[in-house]
Amino acid sequence: MGKKIINTNKSPAPIGPYNQAILKGNTLFISGQIALDPKSMELNNKTITDETHQVMINLKNILNEAKMDFSDVVKSSIFLSDMSLFKSVNEVYGSYLTSGNEPARETIAVKTLPLNVNVEISMIAVI
Repeated sequence: MGKKIINTNKSPAPIGPYNQAILKGNTLFISGQIALDPKSMELNNKTITDETHQVMINLKNILNEAKMDFSDVVKSSIFLSDMSLFKSVNEVYGSYLTSGNEPARETIAVKTLPLNVNVEISMIAVI
């Protein structure tokens, strides 16, 4: 069973040696997404709400490229620059999910994230 590289121009191009996602069998592993606008490759981070929405839109577009959606996500990892952002990020993140079908998740505060963003989210989805 080979792996299939998933990339879409509707989400930002990788800024390092990785792909947006890898499909192995029926499991999709999505690399951590930050609030880069895919068209301008500029950060959309005026507010933590804007930043989180952009991250979720980037994730949604990758899922869609693999013919999946948020209902297929089984695991999310959220990385925050500061745990004081948890409530705001959680509200936006939750608005993209169907109540009762939320994935397993952890939220971790870290010292620094790429490009000094405040939130990065990765996901695992299964068809």
